[in-house]
Amino acid sequence: MTTHPFSVRIGINPISWSNDDLPSLGGEVPLATALAEGRAIGYEGFELGNKFPQEPAALGQVLGEHQVALVSGWYSGGLARRSAAEEIEVAQVHLEKLARNGAKVMVYGEVADSIQGQPVALARRPRFVRRDQWTRYGDHLTGFAEHTLSAYGIRLAYHHHMGAYVQAPPDLDQLMANTGEAVGLLFDSGHCVFGGGDPAAMLDRHFARVYHVHFKDVRPAVVAMANNRGWSFLESVLNGVFTVPGDGSIDFAPLVTRLRAGDYEGWIVVEAEQDPVVAPSYAFAEKGYHTVRRLLDTVQS
Repeated sequence: MTTHPFSVRIGINPISWSNDDLPSLGGEVPLATALAEGRAIGYEGFELGNKFPQEPAALGQVLGEHQVALVSGWYSGGLARRSAAEEIEVAQVHLEKLARNGAKVMVYGEVADSIQGQPVALARRPRFVRRDQWTRYGDHLTGFAEHTLSAYGIRLAYHHHMGAYVQAPPDLDQLMANTGEAVGLLFDSGHCVFGGGDPAAMLDRHFARVYHVHFKDVRPAVVAMANNRGWSFLESVLNGVFTVPGDGSIDFAPLVTRLRAGDYEGWIVVEAEQDPVVAPSYAFAEKGYHTVRRLLDTVQS
């Protein structure tokens, strides 16, 4: 039996240095610091954040100066309220920026009706409750994803996220059942656990649709408090619900083994929304990198 190399690259989200949802966290940290430190640790690429240049050429220049690739970039989608045609028009600038800088996936986050940035208990998140709502949403997503792939060569990777329509495992099952193959999944281990799921089971169930991976760890005691006390998403983040791989409770070994067994080819992105004053950026980014690197080296051998 021929063993294929495990073609996975390790990237990071700049949220370890400065937060997009809470700009006050790490707001004073220059982008150059994040890029230089990430590269020094060993990361090959970065996802976008609010401090990156918006113009494609300027973005490419900054990435080139620090010798890092563009992994992807979050896109705030509104297909729960907009048609595919409307979304295509709105997303054009973002897609061109990704395509011109070599990204192959777009992180799609549904923000229509989302409460992820509001001081509202997560239990009050939006939900689709009727079959026709899921069907209509799935049709919109599929049409949009088919366009991003055909027009830009970019796959849509849907980010299941706390505070949004697709948060819990049953939501994700409905999403996958009501969308076409063009709609891929961004598998996020941290949001999976916080949303009440088993990451190994979720990854196995939807592996064929996984186009992008976020490795994020959780602190179980904080998850429990967030659920019991009715915290908002941002309140949960401020209290330390997320951390990097190797600092929480998730066993990443079976996740890496499953990715290897399925010949996953793409990025594993270390991501953890934390306050850099409480969780120093370099130290935690380094811990996350070495945890993932050791696991990859183990399954590769």
